[in-house]
This record gives sequence, structure tokens and C-alpha cells, in this order.
Amino acid sequence: MPMDADPFNLAAYVLAAGAAHPDKPALSLVGGDKPEHWTFGDLIQAVRGTATGLLQRGLTPGDLVLMRLGNTPDFPLAYLGAIAAGLVPVPTAAVLTEAEVARIIDTLRPRFILRDPDVACPPAANVLSLDGLRAMRDLPAAAWHMGDPERLGYVIYTSGTSGKPTAVMHAHRAIRARRMMFDGWYGLRPDDRVMHAGAFNWTYTLGTGLLDPWTVGATALIPEPGTAPANLPAIMAAEQATIFAAAPGVYRQMLAAPGTIEVPTLRHGLSAGEKMSAALRDRWQDATDTPVFEAFGMSECSTFISGSPDAPADGDAVGRAQPGRRVAILGPEGPVADGTHGTIAIHRSDPGLMLGYWGAPDQTADRFQGDWFLTGDQGVRDAAGQITYLGRNDDMMNAGGFRVSPLEVEAALASMPGIEAIGVTEVEVKADVRVIAAFYAAPAPLDDDALRGYARTKLARYKQPRLYIHLPKLPTGANGKLLRRALRAAFEAENHG
Repeated sequence: MPMDADPFNLAAYVLAAGAAHPDKPALSLVGGDKPEHWTFGDLIQAVRGTATGLLQRGLTPGDLVLMRLGNTPDFPLAYLGAIAAGLVPVPTAAVLTEAEVARIIDTLRPRFILRDPDVACPPAANVLSLDGLRAMRDLPAAAWHMGDPERLGYVIYTSGTSGKPTAVMHAHRAIRARRMMFDGWYGLRPDDRVMHAGAFNWTYTLGTGLLDPWTVGATALIPEPGTAPANLPAIMAAEQATIFAAAPGVYRQMLAAPGTIEVPTLRHGLSAGEKMSAALRDRWQDATDTPVFEAFGMSECSTFISGSPDAPADGDAVGRAQPGRRVAILGPEGPVADGTHGTIAIHRSDPGLMLGYWGAPDQTADRFQGDWFLTGDQGVRDAAGQITYLGRNDDMMNAGGFRVSPLEVEAALASMPGIEAIGVTEVEVKADVRVIAAFYAAPAPLDDDALRGYARTKLARYKQPRLYIHLPKLPTGANGKLLRRALRAAFEAENHG
């Protein structure tokens, strides 16, 4: 998608549609004892007032601003306020420890830190308190800082293929690429009421739950922090949500709750963050009579493969490349034929693709094969353009010389009666001997022979787990994503001392 070089600002772009309807609801914090509501007029004033306050503190366009804020509306307001002023926000997860934040500060040397006192942060100079940040909202509105859409707009952190957090630089123009999701994934309309189950300070929530609805002038709904998944359907119904977004684990927990799910205004759900199994997707469809559309993406390029209301995914496929995206499945010599496994890649011309990794040009270069950015994820595309996700390179397992995706095994076993959640990984049982192990959550241990018999009906022999391990619950990250590495590490620590 060609991008012009007219002066541009990401925050101004996001809020332009809302400026035409200042009294329309933009954001509601719902489901708690003290609901909070913001109109677009309120939102724009707070963002531009924050921009003024940050500039009055002596910051200049291009300065990095580290965000150590909690799961509150302060997070998106500060994020857009910094961008409105031409500053470069660095949103970070509130659950990071002080030591982890210290490493970020040492790497980026931010000019300013926005800090909630309840969020971990090492002592540092140039820290703005939450009260000081909130006081800026009523200041006179700053002018939008306009400039080259290719200039640095924000920095986010990713775990990366090595598991080491890496700073990813994005340009202002990345927000324009998100329009490809509006029809290619969301089916988003100005009259929608989009409810996202994630925290304000999760990039999935920030993009899908807030910035994208605001870009079309739609209303964003965010549940009160700490809302139990079992309560989300009732909130959706009460707030007349039309689109719901969450990670697969949230859908699983809603379905596990007693009672029926009544969501009369919901058109469909959205899922991202990790692979949703076809079985879980079908269970949600049966329970609510609404589909779930899944998307694949990453911190370096957001989402670019998805199903949508106009082009649903088939079977276990994630979906197709969104209209306007150039996506390929690559082997060592370049794009491979349909039906051949390879690495999912996106063309370097994609407007949503990162500028690079902070201070790591070699690492950035290593992610490219010619004009293709290598995601590090495995997939296969069929003749109809549907892409099936097979897992990360470092998640792929080896069974007798065959590469096996844990997702395939998990999907096959997830429908076993009695299993509530399942995670599959390779574990070392003795030196140089590794086997496939299935860790499952269930109210009580299931019979191993029954599990093996079920697997035999679903999977080729080399794909069948050799170990079945019962756990009260599976380890997940702050946003509900399964931590396969934690399963492996815990098993090996227990069995190898």
C-alpha cells in the first residue's frame, strides 16, 4: 500500500472521526460499581491537554517516554497524548518487575517516565506521578505535531524468538495499516460497541479494543479490572456489545462457567494472542450462535492474516492474508508452493511492518530473507489462500525425525471428555531422549489408557504423546497465553533435579 509523505500524526488520525461527533460515547469502563464514561470530546481534550502538559515539562518531539501505568484509562490517554505532542511513548506491561524495568531504562534511556505508584519502577529522575499526569488533561489543547509518517512513533517490547525482550520501533504510518483489519478481520462499523476483555496496557487491547474502534468513530467497552470471565457475557448483554475480543483462554473460561450464555446483540467474536482450536471455536458458536474470527500477527507487524465475516476461515486455518497484504510461505530458497510447510513471511513494503529493533541493526537484518520479513512461525497455505498456523520454530517438536506442531496435538486432544485445557510440548526424560508430553487441566486425573486410546483415534502414532500429566491448571502469562516453556521447565526440574 503506497504511503504519501503528507504531514501526519497517529493520534490525530485515530481521533479524527470522533472529532465530528464530540458527544458520542468513546470509552466506557463497564461491569463495576463505579462505571466510567468518556465522550469523544472528553477524550480529545484529555489527549491534547496531556500533550500540552508534557511539552511544558521541557520534552521535545522525538523524546522517549516510558509508560509505567496500570490497567486504567490513564494508559491510552497518556499514550495518545505523548504521540499528539510528537513524543515517542514506550508502553510496558504493569506486571514487569523492577529489575525488568531497570533493564528497559538502561537500554532506552527514556527522557521521561509516567508512573502509577502501584506499578513497579526503579528510582529514576524525570518521573511524572499519576496525579501530575491527570492534572494535565484540562490544560489548553496542544496543536497536533505533524511530520513524516515514516518517523518513529512508538516503541513496544516483544519476547522475540529467543525469549529475550526486544524493543520494536514503529512509525506513525503503522496505524494506517490497521485499516486493512477493519474489513479483513473485524467487520468494523461506526455504530459498533466493541468490548475487549484485556487490560488497557496490553497492546492487543490498545489496538483492537481502543484505537481501531476510535478510528472509525465506534465505542470501546473495557470491563472493570479483575472482572471474572464468567461475568463477561452478562456485561456484554447489558452494554449491548456488538463485537467481543479476547484471547482463547477467556473464551474457554466463559464456556466453562455454569449456565447458558446470552449475548443477544453480539454479531461475532475476535480472537488473537495464540491459536484458537477449531473445537473451542465450534463450542462458542454452539453456545452463542455467533462465530469467532481469529487473527495471526506479531509485535513487529500487528495482525495480517485472519478470518472475517466476509471470508471466514475453514477448519483449522487462521484465515487469509488481509486485503492489501503481501504474505508468503517461505522455504530456504524463497516462496514455496501451496500445500508445502514453511515460514510465514510478510513483504517489507507492508505499512504496518516495524522500522526495526532498537539499537540492533544486525538483529533486524537477520529477520529478512530478501524482501520478506520472517515471522519465525510455521504455516502452510492451501490453493484457496487459507493459511494454517503450525506453531513457532522453537515450539515445533521432533518425533522420530518428523516435525510436529504442538497446536495440532492440542487441537486433537482438546475435545477429549473431561479435559478443560491442554498444553503439549517436548520434554527430556533422560539424557538425549525427548518425548512428546501432554499436560492437561481437569477436575481429577483421567485414565491414561483412555487418553492414549483417544489419541490413537485422532493422531498418527508419531504425533501421539508418550506422557500424560495432570495439573490443577496450566501456566499462563498475564494475558492468558499458554506458557509451554514453563510446562517443560517445571517437568524437567522435578524429574532431573
